[in-house]
Amino acid sequence: MLKVLLVDDTSHRASALKDALGAMEGVVVACTLESALELPQRVAEHHPDIVLIDTESPSRDVLEQLAAVSAVAPRPVVLFTDDAQDDAIRAALRAGVSAYVVDGISAQRLDSIMRVAMERFEATQRLRAELEDTRTRLAERKVIERAKGILMQQRRCTEQEAFASLRSLAMQRGIRLGEAAQQVLDVASLLG
Repeated sequence: MLKVLLVDDTSHRASALKDALGAMEGVVVACTLESALELPQRVAEHHPDIVLIDTESPSRDVLEQLAAVSAVAPRPVVLFTDDAQDDAIRAALRAGVSAYVVDGISAQRLDSIMRVAMERFEATQRLRAELEDTRTRLAERKVIERAKGILMQQRRCTEQEAFASLRSLAMQRGIRLGEAAQQVLDVASLLG
């Protein structure tokens, strides 16, 4: 069952999107909002699989709420709007929108739009996780290099011997190499 949170601040199109969702098998509308101001709280409460927003133009308030959701509890977001301006599109994508659909809602296309948005969201999340992992490993490498330098200087040993000492410390304490290196740096800063 696909759980949808619907934000609909357009009175003239409200029933079209709700009707299209109601006709879809395996889809349940967990919550409907008339404004995006409660979006972070309702996402936390209902844990939707996807957020659909229908608005004439994505206002600053809508974008701020989307950014807040993206920072705390990211979800795929589809924004239906009449605003085709480049600035609005860029701002919406930066706020966390997965799909930006201009000029109406087609019930026939709704399922595929939501599936594409969810796939794009998952791909983006994987890339972000890989980027964060790469940043963490790079930071750890820098810490390890600094710790090796300290050990080489204090013990007058080779780089390989310093690395072996770090590895041994990590294994003795049951911690990662980067954590052992950070401990060496912490002790050196206390003594230095």
